[in-house]
Amino acid sequence: MISVIAAIPSPSFNSIGPFNIYGLCIALGVVAAVWLGQRRWEAMGQDPEDIAAIAIWGVPGGVIGARLYHVITDWHRFSGEPITEIFNIRGGGLGIPGGMFLGVLTGLLVARRRGIPVKPVLDAVVPGLPLAQAIGRWGNWFNQEVFGGPTSLPWALEIDGQHRNGIPEEFQDVEAFPTFHPTFLYESLWNLALVGVLLWADSKRLLKRGRLIAIYLIGYGIGRLWLETVRIDSATEVLGLRVNIWMSLALIVGGIVIIAWPGRNDRSDEVVLEPVSASA
Repeated sequence: MISVIAAIPSPSFNSIGPFNIYGLCIALGVVAAVWLGQRRWEAMGQDPEDIAAIAIWGVPGGVIGARLYHVITDWHRFSGEPITEIFNIRGGGLGIPGGMFLGVLTGLLVARRRGIPVKPVLDAVVPGLPLAQAIGRWGNWFNQEVFGGPTSLPWALEIDGQHRNGIPEEFQDVEAFPTFHPTFLYESLWNLALVGVLLWADSKRLLKRGRLIAIYLIGYGIGRLWLETVRIDSATEVLGLRVNIWMSLALIVGGIVIIAWPGRNDRSDEVVLEPVSASA
């Protein structure tokens, strides 16, 4: 039995009127990402409305990609009424890797079609990706989901008994295991730190234009790799490992390949990112 000194309570609600808070957190994260991308693109001397135009298509693409990733990697959860359950995202079930892949791909296709320099605009929007994730993860808190193993740390998370389905049976006893690792909080803080690293790396021009996403892939991959070893919710496994562990490793390798790829530096895509003043 775990003795708890202090704990983070989980909300007893996950909606405000007709609005699901999980969805509101995701929407707020998207708004923050677009805002940051616009500020950075404007600091490059470009039209901030370009980012809004990209987001109109990139955001829906990201949502579709996130849902597809979740459905593909956790197909066993859609055994009741699969068609209805697949389209029901109000209760959660968005896979971040799929969302980021299809969202970014869609956004880049829109940018190319509009004649927007792809490499600079990619660098402008990349820091917004972990920012959106950091905010969106708080939806998991309201849903009481994707938490880690039992712990008595002062920042442990309380989870109600009705939200313990899908975790090992030995941890479903509320009295014996009242609190768990708040992996939503760990990932949120990790992603906020990653935003800072990306902004710093870009200000120092550590990489060629268009390669800032490599730092995001490596940074997010490392964080997610660790978190997957902490989480205890059921997940599809491949060769004895959670599928998201394999995905995290793939992201890390992909980021390293992008950094190491020789490629030429296309000067036509060069746009200097100037600091944004506090009054901007």
